[in-house]
Formats: sequence, C-alpha cells, structure tokens
Amino acid sequence: MENRKNLWKSVLNWSFFSIGLMILGLGIAMTMQVKDFGIGPWDVFHYGLFVQFGLTVGTWSIIAGLVIVLLHSIFEKQIPQVGTVLNMVLIGIFIDFFNWLLPEPEMLVTKLLVFGLGTLVLAVGIGIYVAPGLGAGPRDGLMLLITKATGWKVSTVRNGIEITVAVFGFLLGGPVGLGTVFIALFLGTFVGFTLPYAKKWLEFLQTKGELYEDIYQRPLRSNHYD
Repeated sequence: MENRKNLWKSVLNWSFFSIGLMILGLGIAMTMQVKDFGIGPWDVFHYGLFVQFGLTVGTWSIIAGLVIVLLHSIFEKQIPQVGTVLNMVLIGIFIDFFNWLLPEPEMLVTKLLVFGLGTLVLAVGIGIYVAPGLGAGPRDGLMLLITKATGWKVSTVRNGIEITVAVFGFLLGGPVGLGTVFIALFLGTFVGFTLPYAKKWLEFLQTKGELYEDIYQRPLRSNHYD
C-alpha cells in the first residue's frame, strides 16, 4: 500500500511540474504577442538572440539554460536534478508551440488585456511548477550560485541578473518597454500569491489519494442476519 501511495504522490508531483511549465510557456508566449509593451528580462535576451542569429526564441531559451546548467554543475561539482534539465527543455518547447499557436492582437485594448492576462498566467505557471520542489530552473540556479559565492541578498542578485540580461537583450534587438519593468518588479509578488495556493492544492490532492488508498485497502464487511 505504501508503494501505491508513493506512486500517487510521484505522479501528482510530476503532473504539477509539467502542467506548470506548460502554463508558464503559455504566459511567456502571450506577452510575446504584445512585445511592443516589453517582455520579461530573460525573454528580452532570448528574443534578441533570435533577432540576431535566427533559430527560435524557445531554442535560445534551451541553449541559454544549457549553458547555465553546465556552469552550475562545474562550479558546484554535482549532476543537475532531472527537474532542472526537464525545465530547461520543456519551457523552450512550450514557448515555441504557443508562439506558433497564438494570434497577435491588433487593438490596443486587446493588447493590454493579453499582456495583463499573460503576466498572471506566468505567475500561475511558476507557482504550479515550483510547488512540487522537483528542481529549480537553470536561471534560479544561477541566482542561487551567485548568492552563495558573493554573500549578497537574493533580491539584489536577482535584480542585477535581470537588469544585465535585459540590457544585453536590448542591445541585441530584444523588445524592452514598460512591460519589462512591470514584470521584473511585480511578477515575484504575484508568485507570492500563486505558489501557496498551488502547494495547498497539491497537498489536498495527495491527501485525497491517501484516503482513497486507505478505503481501497479496507476489507469489506459481510452482514449476517439471524
């Protein structure tokens, strides 16, 4: 019975992780459909690489993630978690898929709505994929590595990295705007709301699975009538 419970938890964790990455990819693609407002700092960098060298935005997201993962593995002298590698690959695939699928809005009101919803979708996706704790994304790993090496605050390192990649992305031709600043400043706040809810839902479903297993394993009672 214990093995069945562990299997249920594993399936739930990986399902949350994969669905969260898919939602995150959707959110990134939504903001890219209205890129005139500006997109997230890392996405500016990936888009700039796409402008200069071709391929796709998702491909550059994977390549950048691969470089970061390799550097992290070298400095930490450890093999990256499976979740980190899957994060790196799946997010790039989902970005390209949704960029191909979604239409680009034309009206200003629609663009504003898509940008706002896209930012919220980003936060929901991050909350869901982080909840199971199956491995930080490559960029979060870089942030933690620099924090460990320098002793600086996480917020300082995060802001420094995002400003740096946004500047490089802008120089490469990536779209920077007020939306870039908005995402950089407020996305973390939104995730602060979505992550606890995602964890509660995950715990709720895990508990439901355990209750089901207990009921399933409970022996049936036969009724005898005299």
